[in-house]
Amino acid sequence: MTFFHGIDSANMIGFLAGALTTVSFLPQIVKVLKTRDTRSLSVSMYGLFTLGVFLWLVYGWIVHSPPVIFYNALTFLLSAALLAAKIRWH
Repeated sequence: MTFFHGIDSANMIGFLAGALTTVSFLPQIVKVLKTRDTRSLSVSMYGLFTLGVFLWLVYGWIVHSPPVIFYNALTFLLSAALLAAKIRWH
């Protein structure tokens, strides 16, 4: 089954899942930017998570999966920003 100019149902589910999981970072980012309080963030968790997301991005590139590439690139930037804030403001 295809949607929106040839996007198949598997990629459509991938885009939807990626959008939901990526958007889940926004409340944390907004809170950290407003308060500059990063005490509750774990540097090891965000470090490992950011590395894992980067590897998912590489995987998406290798298998040519647009949803995996797009959302992991965006999530990588968001998680790296939180990690940088944690390191800078803690």
